[in-house]
Amino acid sequence: MKKSSTIHFFQVILIGFGLLLFQSCQQPEKVDSPPNIIFILSDDQGWGDLGVNGNPYVNTPNIDQLASNGVQFSRFYVSPVCSPTRAELLTGRFHPRGGVYSTSEGGERLDLDETTFAEIFQANGYKTSAFGKWHNGSQPPFHPNNRGFEEYYGFASGHWGNYFSPMLEHNGEVVQGNGFIIDDLTDHAIDYITKNQENPFLVYLALNTPHSPMQVPDIWWEKYENSAIDTTHRYHDKELIDKTRAAYALCENIDWNIGRIVKTLDSLQLQENTIIIYLSDNGPNGWRWNEGLKGIKGSTDEGGVRSPLILFWKDHFKPLVVDQLASAIDILPSLMELAKIEIKTEKPLDGISLKPFLFGEEIPDTNRVVYSHWNRNVSLRNQKYMLDQNNELYDLESDPGQNHPITATNDSILAEMMQLKTNWTQSVLSELDRDREEIFPVGFKESKFTLLPARDGIPHGSIKRSSIHPNSSFFTNWTSTQDSVTWDTEILTSGEYKATVYYAGKESSVGSTLLLKQGENEVMTSVNEANDSDFVAAEFDRSPRSESYEKDYKPLEIGTIHLDKGRHPLVMKAPDIKGSEFIEVRLLVLERID
Repeated sequence: MKKSSTIHFFQVILIGFGLLLFQSCQQPEKVDSPPNIIFILSDDQGWGDLGVNGNPYVNTPNIDQLASNGVQFSRFYVSPVCSPTRAELLTGRFHPRGGVYSTSEGGERLDLDETTFAEIFQANGYKTSAFGKWHNGSQPPFHPNNRGFEEYYGFASGHWGNYFSPMLEHNGEVVQGNGFIIDDLTDHAIDYITKNQENPFLVYLALNTPHSPMQVPDIWWEKYENSAIDTTHRYHDKELIDKTRAAYALCENIDWNIGRIVKTLDSLQLQENTIIIYLSDNGPNGWRWNEGLKGIKGSTDEGGVRSPLILFWKDHFKPLVVDQLASAIDILPSLMELAKIEIKTEKPLDGISLKPFLFGEEIPDTNRVVYSHWNRNVSLRNQKYMLDQNNELYDLESDPGQNHPITATNDSILAEMMQLKTNWTQSVLSELDRDREEIFPVGFKESKFTLLPARDGIPHGSIKRSSIHPNSSFFTNWTSTQDSVTWDTEILTSGEYKATVYYAGKESSVGSTLLLKQGENEVMTSVNEANDSDFVAAEFDRSPRSESYEKDYKPLEIGTIHLDKGRHPLVMKAPDIKGSEFIEVRLLVLERID
């Protein structure tokens, strides 16, 4: 009896152990978690600036591999320049609807009644971040921190004048970058990914190269300084060889940083649940090889608006090349559908979801039309034909380079395309107000800092801007006490503000006085320290620039000023100038004191 009880006891133990072992071998039920999104946008990188698109003179193995293992669109279109493309990516709507008509001085700002993809994803539980070039409004509430991005590090203006430890901002506060800007932006993106790996995250990495100035670190420039460049392409007679070499070096640096991101995802075991998107904002910023396409940045022809589009999602997207037309306005609805977010926005979207194409589904021919617009020039294209800004018709299937306008064709095709252009101009382009007055807001309640760069100011008297391009410029040649700088501002919140100016100045300017005023409110300080800075990082320019150089600007606290609510211009004057010239002014920062 004792013996059988013991045997029965061990039988129970063995059965229990077996059940536990069986259960431990079962795969846990997978949770269908939302995919992370890494959205990478390059700046002025043309269709032909990637190895995967047939260019043997540039080395982009990491991007090429994403394309080879993911989905690549061969007919993807953006706008001819930066700001409108970014507006369309953010909203899924044509940029004229969002009020974007310029790349500087307020015309780049995205209307506040537009909804961004960051706001949508944030409302659906995502951690949201942006790193790099914003270019859709600098002051709150146009600032990225007020458009759905919880974390922001970069510069909110257009092009930047220095790529080596430059002045940047972190969530509205001025900071100094660390090293080469593309590496630095990527470092911040990687850090954000690592810190938020347990949450669904959205990373918008808006890199600012190969946009000029063509500043390249030695390690990348040395690879291309004496490299062979194709001199037989369509625009070889206009090409600046060193600018092309610098562009290719910058493209390889971008590629290296993308490799770092992919390795980070792999080490964190996030690849299977992360969608990577890669594209450029417009055509190439120079006359370099572009697979024979007509035009470059600024043009509504194929070379100005055809961009790479690569999407990679491990174990979800199979290698595929999609030939159907797609556009920047399609990115937002595509991401929403991939993340299983209901496509329900306050304003109707102009774009469509590309999800069916991403999974290789057969889609009936819809004869879709894609529109390109800049500076009152409009082109449009369907799957076969293109009507350019001069109303010349091309067959893109047989003539993708737009070499031979169709002169003998069925008049109905031309008439149809002309009517479509007229309809779009009347229904979409008519929404754009090019004559609006640009007023810059100060003191938005949800933001502590307002940055007023020289770009947004107006010089008076002898004062000159350091470049014809306002972005990243500074005011110089301030020689008279009658000179002044004004910012046309609207104060959103009355109160006390600490004012700081970022400046450069010669020894002779020490002892000069600076006055900041708004109506009867004013504050004054003295220049107590010289900051006779040379141009910074100029030795890294590999091709002549047209943009302003940067200096090592230092902060000078002006003091606390009371600002009254309402539209009141801010005026900066120099009541007393020591020496022949006052300081050079790069930036005015207003910090709201609670």
